[in-house]
Amino acid sequence: MMLFLYNLGIRLYVFAIRIASLFNSKAKLWIDGRKNSFENLKSDFQDNPKVLWFHVSSLGEFEQGRPVIEAVKKKYPDYKILLTFFSPSGYEIRKNYSGADFIYYLPVDTKQNAKQFLEIVNPTIAFFVKYEYWFHYLKQLNNKKIPTYIFSAIFRENQLFFKPQGKWYRKMLSFFKVLYVQNDRSKELLKTIGIQNVVIAGDTRFDRVFDISQQKKDLPLIEKFAQNSKVIVAGSTWEKDEELISDYIEAHKEIKWIIAPHEIHESHIEKIEKLLKNKCLRYSGATQDNILSVNVLIIDSIGLLSSLFKFGHVAYIGGGFGSGIHNTLEAATYGIPVLFGPNYKNFQEACDLIEKNAGFSINNSSEFISALNSLFTDEILRNEAGNAAINYVNSMRGGTKIILAELAP
Repeated sequence: MMLFLYNLGIRLYVFAIRIASLFNSKAKLWIDGRKNSFENLKSDFQDNPKVLWFHVSSLGEFEQGRPVIEAVKKKYPDYKILLTFFSPSGYEIRKNYSGADFIYYLPVDTKQNAKQFLEIVNPTIAFFVKYEYWFHYLKQLNNKKIPTYIFSAIFRENQLFFKPQGKWYRKMLSFFKVLYVQNDRSKELLKTIGIQNVVIAGDTRFDRVFDISQQKKDLPLIEKFAQNSKVIVAGSTWEKDEELISDYIEAHKEIKWIIAPHEIHESHIEKIEKLLKNKCLRYSGATQDNILSVNVLIIDSIGLLSSLFKFGHVAYIGGGFGSGIHNTLEAATYGIPVLFGPNYKNFQEACDLIEKNAGFSINNSSEFISALNSLFTDEILRNEAGNAAINYVNSMRGGTKIILAELAP
């Protein structure tokens, strides 16, 4: 019965995406990106290369997978890397990623698709990142005795695996040779349902953000903008975040802001400009002559955020007034305090940063103002919070090495 319901759910989901694709560009990419997948796979894999397959859901999971992909590629240069995405927000941004030899959307999880995909690709090893559980792919990998791993996985009591009705879903976990989890709690939870092949390896994003901090971009215009000033870097902001920020900017003109919104389409940038009463400058229009004419710089291009935090004294990470905060670790690795909204509890690193007095959650404008005022008037507090942030990141690195130590293609 559960398999029937699962298959029905998959078909209904695809049907809904097809309807949505008529008026939603992201849904259209999801559908169009999977057209002719098997024909293209047959062409790419006609010489039967030795393949290591990595599957991620979207961009965030790709960043978790990236340090392992690159370490595996370096250690096993004779193998080709296949990278698959579920979501357009990952695929469309990283479809030209040079660390993988082949990049595809994952065909929809049906028994026929999974069998055909694995017959063509025939990977030596398969890796899933964080929380991708596709029954038919995992079952077919198990049938073909292909070692399958999941890493940077995290488990919570409210997941279906741990509920009385979750027996069928627990079966998927048994298909993994090893589950590399982020923390002790995940291991203990899995033990309660009989899953013993578990290794605590942490979150590989810690390795990734450290690597990024060592390869930061040279940004002379932003360096000039930030020099001799107190700077707040606001990353991955949404409208609610920007409304919060605008109140503080108006009252504290002595502090400079670098705002990198989550969405950089024209209408959103215009909204920010209107909110700030046009007392700001777009990065695309910045020059050596005008960069010091404003106290707010809006980043209207992608790919810079991870390098921007080095210019900040404090970071604000957006998303916490919506479905959940974005990446706090990219800021923490530069040793600066990190602020974010109230929806952070499903993000272990945010909880850890708060516990270590390196991160601060705010619920409203008054708390936001109070937190920033405290950090900028008390330099000792700010430095201690920043040191706690970088020490936390450094203490959590090393997951990639743990995973590689177990592998032998």
